[in-house]
Amino acid sequence: MNIGVILNITVFASAILLVLLILLQQRGASLGSGFGGSGELNTERRGLERSLYNATIVMAVIFVLSILSILIVL
Repeated sequence: MNIGVILNITVFASAILLVLLILLQQRGASLGSGFGGSGELNTERRGLERSLYNATIVMAVIFVLSILSILIVL
């Protein structure tokens, strides 16, 4: 396989996983909280929420690095 094909597959897979990880995070599950309607303030992540948050950051870094590597290689 060509390095360009591998990088394209990496970008596609990391984009799909990044979207899924973002959608799995539930903070203020109602629609009104997205527009500032919620009075709750959650300041600390624990357990699975913390793992999802860290995995989202790692996947975002992988996505950005793969995009940059495509720009450099191709």
